[in-house]
Amino acid sequence: QVQLVESGGGLVQPGGSLRLSCVASGLDLDYYAIGWFRQAPGKEREGVSCISGSDGTTYYGDSVKGRFTISRDKRENTVYLQMNSLKPEDTAVYYCAATRRWPPGHSDDFSSWGQGTQVTVSS
Repeated sequence: QVQLVESGGGLVQPGGSLRLSCVASGLDLDYYAIGWFRQAPGKEREGVSCISGSDGTTYYGDSVKGRFTISRDKRENTVYLQMNSLKPEDTAVYYCAATRRWPPGHSDDFSSWGQGTQVTVSS
């Protein structure tokens, strides 16, 4: 059974940094792509970043390019999202999700989801 558990969210001031973690169990990161999504109140879910299973190819949404970095530690079966230069508009619940499809075309391609972690950027 695949399980994804996010952690690392919290309250941070604008311009600050956070690192989110997604610990995966029941799957092999060599064969699954992991994506980070976010959803703010009243807004649609947004794809933030994704990393492929086979070779670690990465993808970033336009709103986070140059500020966020996705990485993975296959020994720990963990995917990270380093978020720098945070802005108030980054405030959302962040989710990680897994898919065997690459490249994923839509969030519906992701079959397993974590419970989410809240990120709040405010002074």
